[in-house]
Amino acid sequence: MAEKIIIYQMLPRLFGNSNANCVTGGTIEQNGCGKFNDITPNALRAIRNLGATHIWYTGVIEHTTRTNYSANGIPADHPAIVKGEAGSPYAIKDYYDNDPDLAVNVEKRREEFKELVERTHKAGMKVIMDFIPNHVARHYHSDNTPKGTYSFGEHDDKNAFFVGHNNFYYLGNHPFGCNIDAKDCADEEYSETPLRATGNDCFGSPGRNDWYDTVKLNYGIDYRTGNRQFSPVPNTWVKMLKILQYWAAQGIDGFRCDMVEMTPVEFWNWAVPKIKEQFPGIIFIGEIYQPHIYRSFIKEGHFDYLYDKVGLYDTLRAVMNGQASANDISYALQSTADIRQHMLTFLENHDEQRIASDFFAAKATRALAAAIVSATVGTEPFMLYSGQELGEKGMDKEGYSGVDGRTTIFDYWSVDTLRRWKGNGDYTGELLTDDEKELQSFYSRLLTLCNQEEALICGLFYGLQYANKHSDMYDCNHTFSYLRGTKDELLLIVTNFSDTEKLCGVTIPEEAFAYFGASYDNYQQKVVELLSGEVLELPLNPHDKIEIKIPANSGAIIKFKL
Repeated sequence: MAEKIIIYQMLPRLFGNSNANCVTGGTIEQNGCGKFNDITPNALRAIRNLGATHIWYTGVIEHTTRTNYSANGIPADHPAIVKGEAGSPYAIKDYYDNDPDLAVNVEKRREEFKELVERTHKAGMKVIMDFIPNHVARHYHSDNTPKGTYSFGEHDDKNAFFVGHNNFYYLGNHPFGCNIDAKDCADEEYSETPLRATGNDCFGSPGRNDWYDTVKLNYGIDYRTGNRQFSPVPNTWVKMLKILQYWAAQGIDGFRCDMVEMTPVEFWNWAVPKIKEQFPGIIFIGEIYQPHIYRSFIKEGHFDYLYDKVGLYDTLRAVMNGQASANDISYALQSTADIRQHMLTFLENHDEQRIASDFFAAKATRALAAAIVSATVGTEPFMLYSGQELGEKGMDKEGYSGVDGRTTIFDYWSVDTLRRWKGNGDYTGELLTDDEKELQSFYSRLLTLCNQEEALICGLFYGLQYANKHSDMYDCNHTFSYLRGTKDELLLIVTNFSDTEKLCGVTIPEEAFAYFGASYDNYQQKVVELLSGEVLELPLNPHDKIEIKIPANSGAIIKFKL
């Protein structure tokens, strides 16, 4: 049987840190830092028991930091071009190396990461890591570049804004001019001549809200004229292909590619088939926010999956917060109906606010209906962000990140719920509250079902909103229901986005049975509600409503045998 991909995203820096006494803006000495070795067989077993099939290890490549590793041969970074004490995992300092913060023995950091990959595979899961194609750290310095490969910018013509073989865009004598707070810049002013464009396409002096810690890579596009020079193959393309080959050879099973829409689809068309031919089975996931180019990045760019952020995520968030009707979920799904199997669904990741934060839903349990929809609406992958399953609030004042409803990616920090789940290292969760245990149990049941039920792994989808829109027992604004099915079974999935329990009467139209090639009868059958295990007696035909009570902000998955 095929597998439905369930991704567990974690930052090792945060996941393994057991320091309960972190201070705002603290150094690695003050606050500590999780290590590769903290992700033990016990931890991996616990993640696997949540239903995960893949782990996305975020921030494992060497990036800028204010921690000084010059004693290990790693040049120190200027503090003005590092965000936070730990630095951004997306300001890559050496594409061919692992982050020294994450190693117990800095000199053995690559070996420790390789051992983590092996442990993850042994635990029955696959490994996804970041590939950041659009930009590098302003202070890029590789001490692990393979022999015969030149570093970025080494042979650039620095007197020209754009040259096809250059790796960077040069802006002449523009001042760096970043309006950063003094505490971020320390005492020493940063300067750069010639100045290079930032990763967020700032072709002048960057401000504090720009990606001032990064420099944009040149993929053959002259941003002054719009000309695209892809022949001969740009030097940046060749370098990036070698980086993908390097990590794939380390046993990586997939890449989550950062901001792919900022790089030309022609590069992906050139590079991805080469990697897939050399490493069969490897997957590419694209972070992307422009729906009008989705199909191009799937068809021409050869991406397996794309973020369904501007679509299902935004819609589910709006419905949860009472800003949209549950009917809008149908429209979001219809907009990507032809590429549904290529979309990646989620409710949290490191860029988005935590569900339980004051900036989002305030309570983690308000997302249960949305989680059911996101995880079961199709065959596409679902991603869970570390701590989401425990109701992590993300309301800490960690440092550079500030109180924004997100768990920091810039600071040395420890996550309360993850720390208590870990306990003494056995991950029994004895220190969790009853509510946290119940929430974790819900996610574990839901995500495990995704690879237990054939209808969820590979079944067809049939929406039921239209067939029930005139029913006085069906609140279309707060109820969303659908079928997932095969020739042998149907799953009726009913979700309730309101804050009160609802008695729902769901009609399954004649057309739905024809769609699945299913027969029906006029008597009730014993069925199981899969999330609770409750046995019910319900009809399965177009003439009788299926009446069921749905808890507030939750749902039911009812299994009918055909």
